[in-house]
Amino acid sequence: MAEVNSYEELRRKQVEENKRKLEELRLHHLSAAVREAGAKPKPKRKAPPRRDIADVGPPRRSGRIATLPEQPDYRDNVKLGTVKSQKKKEVKPDHAYAISKAEELQDELGSDYPTFVKPMTQSLTMLYIPVQFSMEHLPDRDTKFTLVDDDDEEFDMQYRPHSSSLNLGWRDFAEDHELVDGDCLVFQLIKRTLFKVYIFRASLYYDDDDD
Repeated sequence: MAEVNSYEELRRKQVEENKRKLEELRLHHLSAAVREAGAKPKPKRKAPPRRDIADVGPPRRSGRIATLPEQPDYRDNVKLGTVKSQKKKEVKPDHAYAISKAEELQDELGSDYPTFVKPMTQSLTMLYIPVQFSMEHLPDRDTKFTLVDDDDEEFDMQYRPHSSSLNLGWRDFAEDHELVDGDCLVFQLIKRTLFKVYIFRASLYYDDDDD
């Protein structure tokens, strides 16, 4: 019986010794693997290839923004003399005739009294005075004005500085003198609130053609 116990005890010790050696072997391999992993240098990341600025295209735009119209660039686009003016309306021969006659008289009148030339249009409800003329020579508040024609007949009307116009009496003057589209007038400011008016008829153009 003592021999059996001794054998079992010896066998148990041998098994424990084998287990101990196995654990030591595993720990040795694990430690070696850790040391090897730590000793390996980390691979360096390759730097992206350098691109020349000239090769860089325009920035990409999102699909929503790409559909929007291009915004104008105002920095150097405005140049003097590049803006096309609207085409001047062609003047009819009889209208041009009346204007030329009016301008001839304006030159003859000289500069002793301020004058301006005004071609007539289809609208005769009021007469618009050139703004520059109004600013330089006329009152800056509503004022009663008088127009005197070639027969020295007087017509009273109202001057409106905010619209640079004569009204409230201008229609009566226009109808009394049978003014039509194409006629041209010369206004001469002979007093602070009095205009001498000279009328040139466009219809006289055809009378001159008959002569």
